Amino acid sequence: MNPTSTVSFPADFIWGASSASYQIEGAAEEDGKGLSVCDVFYRQPQNAWEGDNGDVACDHYHRWESDLDLMKQIGLHAYRFSISWPRVIPTGSGAVNKAGLDFYDRLVDGLLARGIQPMCCLFHWDFPYDLHLRGGWLNREVADWFADYAKVIAGRLGDRVSSWVTMNEPQVVIMGGHRSGVHAPGLRLPLCDQVRAAHHMLLSHGRALQALRAGCKLPVKAGAAPVGVVRFPATESPADIEAARAGTFDITEDTFWNNTWYADPMVFGHYPEDGMKFWGAHLPAGWENDLADIRQPLDFYGANIYNGQRVQALADGSCAPARGDVGPRLTSMDWKVTPESLYWGPRFFHERYKLPVLITENGMANNDWVQSDGRVRDPQRIDFTHRYLTQLARAVGDGVPVLGYMHWTWCDNFEWHFGYSRRFGLVHIDYETQARTPKDSAKWYAELIRGGCLPPLEI
Repeated sequence: MNPTSTVSFPADFIWGASSASYQIEGAAEEDGKGLSVCDVFYRQPQNAWEGDNGDVACDHYHRWESDLDLMKQIGLHAYRFSISWPRVIPTGSGAVNKAGLDFYDRLVDGLLARGIQPMCCLFHWDFPYDLHLRGGWLNREVADWFADYAKVIAGRLGDRVSSWVTMNEPQVVIMGGHRSGVHAPGLRLPLCDQVRAAHHMLLSHGRALQALRAGCKLPVKAGAAPVGVVRFPATESPADIEAARAGTFDITEDTFWNNTWYADPMVFGHYPEDGMKFWGAHLPAGWENDLADIRQPLDFYGANIYNGQRVQALADGSCAPARGDVGPRLTSMDWKVTPESLYWGPRFFHERYKLPVLITENGMANNDWVQSDGRVRDPQRIDFTHRYLTQLARAVGDGVPVLGYMHWTWCDNFEWHFGYSRRFGLVHIDYETQARTPKDSAKWYAELIRGGCLPPLEI
């Protein structure tokens, strides 16, 4: 598509941005907050770039009001933030920390006062450390702990928050936190324990949705935000399209980097048959009785999509990786730039699960800095977003009900084991001074939101 042509979106399309509590809040042990597994893990200097950690991060806990002013300046319709579970319940279960709950109460009021819809994510990886010592996701009681936590949040925020996400990227929690050990809590567990932890995450998701719907005063619009693992066709031949669809949903190897092991139980109430061949024998006793709790009504299919894999059909109908560009476009994460993933991903997810789709994360890491004239020029991010949104608009035009797009992320932040070496934000953070500088991409995104169509690439 010609980058100068008009690419527009529906008038009710939701434009927003996402963040995560540990990555921006700081105030790691202030006002009664308990420890999370992230606090403990990233204080071990070998676990993040140059020994970075999130103890201070973007100091959002103290600077939230001016940060919300910046969000209003960009024109965000919605803001997906996560709650730090141990900030609200320091030991993960039991006594509630009033000061922590008050922070999120003020945050929600501040968003609403600025005309920004709050979208609350209950879990974005900062699991309470005390509960980790009691078995964490391996302990079946975690579903009760998580539901009780959700009940507390619903009782306090559910009169003003209607949009909810139960948990972010369970694939990363299992693969990074419990298999490879590169994410908190840094475990390398046997397969049976990985399967158990994943099942308990799903059960916790379902129990939390029940608690939200029982405890919120406003009607609940809820989903989850898994990684959107996307395969897209090398050509638009029927054979390649079917192979890409199969590749997006089939489980053909022992890796939890897939869609259906998580989404099928949430939506259909059963595990996929191909996944059962790998992991069925490792499911905890009585798992069948949990499926009714796991399968709760979802209002949207949330998907975090950054890239995808180009595939082609083989003679037997299966798919194989297809070579793309030689010397491909890469982000600072060394991820390929594949805009097609934001067309085929939403299309395939809607076709399978029959739910509206919300892009809960999309964005890119770039090597940004404040230049000598005080400006942050990030043309790569503008071009990246333009390319991806052009494909998303194509999906909308083809009838895929896409509710909105949440840019990752509104500001630079602590990027897990990459520390502060990777920048995803629309707003630059100087971590020494905490100065905020909107990048050129923030101004471009603001223009997009105002007009409802993609601005030209030259700004």
